[in-house]
Amino acid sequence: MNIRKIALAAALAAIPGLVLAAGNAENGKAKAAQVCSACHGPDGNKPSAPDQPILAGQYQDYLLKALSDYKSGKRANPIMKAFADTLSKKDMEDLAAWFSSQKSGLHDQR
Repeated sequence: MNIRKIALAAALAAIPGLVLAAGNAENGKAKAAQVCSACHGPDGNKPSAPDQPILAGQYQDYLLKALSDYKSGKRANPIMKAFADTLSKKDMEDLAAWFSSQKSGLHDQR
């Protein structure tokens, strides 16, 4: 491993709260269809209410952190907490990979 890769790895490890996400988007698609799509739409672009966020196109690390924070209670939302409690770390990684890989329709709604 060259010195630049070692330095980059050390710098990333030193950033508090940084979550490096992995995940399988196709597995996430199947999981999203079972639970998430009712409120966020199958690709994360169709919230069923104005207070539900568009997930499509969000950063993968952000989505993973949000799900982790709902599960831990760090983010307070009883509905999302109940869903997140059923998810494994791998489930969360897969869901984050799926929604982050989708094109956001946010700009199409103007």
